[in-house]
Amino acid sequence: MIYIDDHLQQLDTDHAMTLLSDQRREYAMRYRFDLGRRTCIAAYLLLCRALNEEYGITGKPVFAFSEHGKPSIIGHEDIHFNFSHCSEAAICAVSTKPIGVDIETPRHPKPAFIDYTMNGSEVERIRKAHDPSMLFTQLWTMKEALVKLTADGITNNLRDVLCRDDVAFSTIVTPRYIYTICQYKN
Repeated sequence: MIYIDDHLQQLDTDHAMTLLSDQRREYAMRYRFDLGRRTCIAAYLLLCRALNEEYGITGKPVFAFSEHGKPSIIGHEDIHFNFSHCSEAAICAVSTKPIGVDIETPRHPKPAFIDYTMNGSEVERIRKAHDPSMLFTQLWTMKEALVKLTADGITNNLRDVLCRDDVAFSTIVTPRYIYTICQYKN
């Protein structure tokens, strides 16, 4: 299931902080700016909502982390989730199987960054696209969702990370943000 909060400015952060685990509250407080803190809180609250609605879990989840930082819920390792946030929204994906998700506000980065992160075919598609920033962001969310699924973290091989056939992507484009969910096919 996918849960999205794209009304971040309406979040009462003072009240929301009381709904977080101590672990997540400490993490949220590391954000220097309000928007970062707000999106961090919103993503966690989406997970809490999903756990309640999908599994009847009402407690405040506490995380363990893999070598590359992928979180799992202590005591509920069979529940897979992933979340992401951007300036426009927070998203949480929950599943019985491993899952990765990324959400981004459309952007058109500098050509050097495109060349560093995209392979030749992707670069050519971006250059020829009617809206290069939208296509770049779609491809970027696919790459991010994939590395979050595999828990490999961002590697130096971002150019070719999409060259595999064992995963499936679902990308949604809205006027304010783009998000991609990635799961293994089997």
